[in-house]
Amino acid sequence: MKNALLSPALFFAAFGISLTVHADYTVQMNLVDADGVGKSIGQVTVSEAGQGTLFTPSLSDLPPGMHGFHVHAKPSCEPAEKSGAMEPAEGAGSHYEADKNPKHAGPSGDGHRGDLPVLAVASDGTATQPVLAPRLKLNELAGKSLMIHAGGDNYSDKPHPSGGGGKRIACGIIK
Repeated sequence: MKNALLSPALFFAAFGISLTVHADYTVQMNLVDADGVGKSIGQVTVSEAGQGTLFTPSLSDLPPGMHGFHVHAKPSCEPAEKSGAMEPAEGAGSHYEADKNPKHAGPSGDGHRGDLPVLAVASDGTATQPVLAPRLKLNELAGKSLMIHAGGDNYSDKPHPSGGGGKRIACGIIK
């Protein structure tokens, strides 16, 4: 008796799950500091997936660990003044909030749509693990920026606003 195996493509198609991914944006990422935009650290490919928008990094020269990863409202990676001091990439504004929702609730929550899953950086400073943003659509990303923060993200506004991710360390403009 032969064992019939359903191919992965047929399995997903049978259950209405789309695995089709089309690359629509390639975002060049650069280190940022209070003096401006620094060297290139690679790129993030942004693609539409059946269950949301997929962000696939090909990055290097980052501090190892988990980092806050967000879509920000403005297309700028330039420093700007905040609380009396120049801060890295503050020209990007705050997290993208299409629904004018002021809270930070993570990629699947009911807060900012710019909240992405954390970016995992390996011990060698590279990031290659894709993350899926289930609430974002490609057609809303042009003219925004993509931001990497110094620390992790707890997807809450407590004890620190916007997940406590820390300073902005890398940025790219979604064109």
